[in-house]
Amino acid sequence: MIKIAFAGKGGSGKSSISGTLARVLARRGKPILALDSDPVPGMPYSLGIPVDDSPTPDDVVVEGVEGEPRWVLRPGLDAESFISQYAAVGPDGVRYLQFGNTWGHVSTLQRAQFAWSQVVKEMDPTAWNVVGDLPGGTRQAMFGWAKYANLLAIVVEPTPKSIHVGRRLRNISKAAWGPDNVAVVANKVENPSDIEQIEERLELPVIAAVPADPAVTAADKLGCAPLDQPAGPFVDAIEALATRVVEQYDA
Repeated sequence: MIKIAFAGKGGSGKSSISGTLARVLARRGKPILALDSDPVPGMPYSLGIPVDDSPTPDDVVVEGVEGEPRWVLRPGLDAESFISQYAAVGPDGVRYLQFGNTWGHVSTLQRAQFAWSQVVKEMDPTAWNVVGDLPGGTRQAMFGWAKYANLLAIVVEPTPKSIHVGRRLRNISKAAWGPDNVAVVANKVENPSDIEQIEERLELPVIAAVPADPAVTAADKLGCAPLDQPAGPFVDAIEALATRVVEQYDA
């Protein structure tokens, strides 16, 4: 099963790429669970889901007893039933699960975090292909929020700041819980030297080169998914990425 998580600098294009990849894979007949752990979620827009406010409800989490985490899913609610009841259904049948967002109280966000951890740990690994979007920066990634992934894809633009964050994120490969593979998706590429620069600085393979595409900017302004606009080089690049991921992880 495909388990891929996207990390990178804020604004690097993680949400656009991850959401589009989720739908492309779903169109190929894959059962897709899109996991959004960014508390300022952008993934719904690239999925074509009309709401960006679908956090974990308060009433699904209760205080744990001695020996359990501080907060756990309420009795009778396991990971698969949580996904069935609370994941939004988007275009192409993608299931979208948002762990929480910064618009609620911090205590609500903390409870949602525990629920998220339990769901990710206990969900049936054979039931879902997973595409995840982590928040910008290194904090969540370094703390193991992508443990579900067999591939961590670092989205990097050909800019010094984006490359710097990418270099820090590559160290996840050294963690005991790290994913099987760490690779790079180069975004907003304008010429081959951009790819060469990114590979040289990160010392990791670029598995997809996504060109700068005005259609993506136009979709962002409209608040809609790139796949719901006329196809362009961005979508072509994600289609190629999907083929590569399927060939490697869906043997």
